[in-house]
Amino acid sequence: MSGVRMSPDSGRTAVATILMLCGGTGDRGVVAAVDPFPAIEVRMSDSRVAVVTGASRGIGKGIALELGAAGFTVYVTGRTVDAGPIPGTVGETAAQISELGGTGIGVACDHHDDDQVKALFERVGVEQGRLDVLVNNVYSAPDLVPWLNKKFWELPVGAWDQVIDIGTRSHYVASVFAAPLMLSNRSGLIVNVSSSGAVSYGHNVVYGVGKAAVDKMTADMAVELAGTGVSIVSLWPGLVRTELLDMGAQTDGDEIFIELPGEGRFDLSGAESPRFLGRAVVALAGASDLAERSGKPFTSANLAREFGFTDLDGTIHEVLLRPDV
Repeated sequence: MSGVRMSPDSGRTAVATILMLCGGTGDRGVVAAVDPFPAIEVRMSDSRVAVVTGASRGIGKGIALELGAAGFTVYVTGRTVDAGPIPGTVGETAAQISELGGTGIGVACDHHDDDQVKALFERVGVEQGRLDVLVNNVYSAPDLVPWLNKKFWELPVGAWDQVIDIGTRSHYVASVFAAPLMLSNRSGLIVNVSSSGAVSYGHNVVYGVGKAAVDKMTADMAVELAGTGVSIVSLWPGLVRTELLDMGAQTDGDEIFIELPGEGRFDLSGAESPRFLGRAVVALAGASDLAERSGKPFTSANLAREFGFTDLDGTIHEVLLRPDV
């Protein structure tokens, strides 16, 4: 696989189907042992460099592919390096990035392990000498499906840790280690994949708290980054047709839909592809007014209308989980 390198980790499968609809990949799959890092030399990359967390599949993969198509060197992280029942591995994503004209580098990384995250960004610094874009997308909630539409007193207390730790905290930790690389070049963009659940009830209490915390973190980090050349935004997807969503899809005649307990039925015919989110990130990375956008949330559909990009089928989608937000 041209342009693909792997680093070691271990893990186990955890499926978070519904969170794929509104931010995050649920990518915490099985990892096999791989060879250690090859010897590397410090150099300054000639191309723009990105890190996309949780990019074996879903939204993270779509964003990574579009950054690759735009010519980026893209480090994609996740815990899945061997093919399993759910499509997608970090190596497959990296290979597809290279096929699209970028350079894909797959890194097995458990974002629950701060040392592994630190090592990831140290590697980027040594190999590339720069970082232009960080997309914080990793999200893990293996027990989420039975937790949908459950009251907070009906949830196990551990639900808080599952939703907050691999999500809000993971976004914070990656940003901590990424920021010095960007600050050294006085340039960069951090994108936190969030959702409209930050401002409107969705799924359950811990989900909303996690998303609201991501957006508040984005706003406050923007205050501290002001004047540095580094910007940070939140990105709100609409309904996104991911691999996991397709696995849970139902049919009724010609209609293909997903039904969420307590939230209704959603037609998938107008759902966004993961690459639609990628085009939103590429547009933001090239925005001339990026500094003025820092600290704010943006929906993928509004960005498409503003910047003029479309999904792979040429459309701008309007299927939202929370249309009144």
